[in-house]
Amino acid sequence: MTVREVVSNNEEKGRDLLEAQVVTETEHANDPLLGPALITLEHIHKTYQMGDVEIHALRGVSLHIDRGEFIAIMGASGSGKSTTMNILGCLDKPTRGHYVLDGQDVSTLSRDELADIRNRKIGFVFQGFNLLSRTSALENVELPMLYLGLKSSERTERAREALEIVGLADRMHNMPNQLSGGQQQRVAIARSLVNHPSIILADEPTGNLDSRTSVEVMGVFQQLNRDRGITIALVTHEPDIAQYARRTIVFKDGRIKNDYLIKEPRSAREELESLPPIEDDEEDDE
Repeated sequence: MTVREVVSNNEEKGRDLLEAQVVTETEHANDPLLGPALITLEHIHKTYQMGDVEIHALRGVSLHIDRGEFIAIMGASGSGKSTTMNILGCLDKPTRGHYVLDGQDVSTLSRDELADIRNRKIGFVFQGFNLLSRTSALENVELPMLYLGLKSSERTERAREALEIVGLADRMHNMPNQLSGGQQQRVAIARSLVNHPSIILADEPTGNLDSRTSVEVMGVFQQLNRDRGITIALVTHEPDIAQYARRTIVFKDGRIKNDYLIKEPRSAREELESLPPIEDDEEDDE
């Protein structure tokens, strides 16, 4: 059995209540709201050689992520969270242990095989957006499909659909410098969707955004998870951002320190509805 803390936000009493809930792995796997396990990490170790010194980035990490989950990964610098995300994203390989993604053990695949997995099964969203500056929003979203060999008409159709999903149907021909930071991140999210990935990995997706825009972006992630059942894992150092997810995993010294469910996640949609409208002079300042 594992013990997971369930955070319950009790607004009527004006304070947070921290409860303890005992959850077995079998009960969690059979949750009717979630599908079969999408990701399994089994005793993952990652060691880097720095001259004569061995750096143990991960020390026997085991983790299960079910289909349809929305998880936040937290931890201080050097805790192992970024190494874990690199392994989840098939950007790095474990020194020991097994990583099973969508029923396939990807731990020992070649670089070319990992690149194929990344393109077909994983969508990436980065803190710095990573958009091509001289390419329109539509063309930026089309880029991952070039490696699949899709016809131009199908690439354009998928890219348009993805931009509509994130609320940028009227901005698809704009260049990145004609978009706000939040809009650029929405383009990046749309780009992560076009190959219909098994999971979206977001690395500090609100790190370059102001507080209001951060809520807007988290609203997009919540919508994708809630309405489309897309599995999302995001790395963040901000506890308030982690509260938009449904599960939080905290790393320390290369191990998982805490793994708990959030009973009542923050609702970005409700928070945006309660915020005052943006004044024209505020928009000009941006």
